[in-house]
Amino acid sequence: MKRVKNKVAIVTGGASGLGKSSAKLLAREGAKIVVSDIDEEGGKKVVQQIKEDGGEAIFIKQDVAKEDEWKNVIETTLETYGKLHILANSAGIGLGGTVEDVTLEDWKNLIDINLNGTFLGTKYGIKGMRKTDEGGSIINFSSIEGLIGDPNLPAYNASKGGVTIFTKSAALHCAKQGYGIRINSIHPAYIWTPMVENFLKAQGDVEEGKKQLESLHPIGHLGEPDDIGYGVVYLASDESKFMTGSELVIDGGYTAQ
Repeated sequence: MKRVKNKVAIVTGGASGLGKSSAKLLAREGAKIVVSDIDEEGGKKVVQQIKEDGGEAIFIKQDVAKEDEWKNVIETTLETYGKLHILANSAGIGLGGTVEDVTLEDWKNLIDINLNGTFLGTKYGIKGMRKTDEGGSIINFSSIEGLIGDPNLPAYNASKGGVTIFTKSAALHCAKQGYGIRINSIHPAYIWTPMVENFLKAQGDVEEGKKQLESLHPIGHLGEPDDIGYGVVYLASDESKFMTGSELVIDGGYTAQ
């Protein structure tokens, strides 16, 4: 259908999970893709898969918490493709433990990647999109945990809650300035990704943990990466042209309870 034909997209955390799905689906719908990740091997594999499917893509190694690396990603994207229309801030990490258990060091590290990385991506994404003044769409990955609390995810709650309200602020700024840049947040529930699997491994029994997570979703099962990737395509495309500062919740009924 080529819903984002001739658009240029950056997808952070694109080597695996939700970022990988988003990058591949955006490419299938006609976008030229910049995959960024700290996982160089995984990121290059995704680029190769996109090319084998007939798409265009490059890989840039990036730590989203580092400002200089954001400047490099934007500059390289513009040098390679000449434009930037879509930015999916997908990169993120998880951390369990109660407020009494989490160390300040772990808290700061998670906030640095999940929240500060999204701030930097949005800031420099806007700058990149304004170079050609063709407008654009920024999709910030929050979570159901950016809408509700979990006693075992205080740092993750804080980071994703920050992403949710920060997105609204940045969206209002761009709208009032007349940039033609829309900014929305996307809110997955538990999706079967390496991050969730590793989280369950750390807890002990993966299969038992998976069953417990499934029971939290009224729909009866966990989501798949493409469930979120299709949401990213919608927010990236002109189909969502009247949507900014909003939350796209894809959660199997989790937050409806």
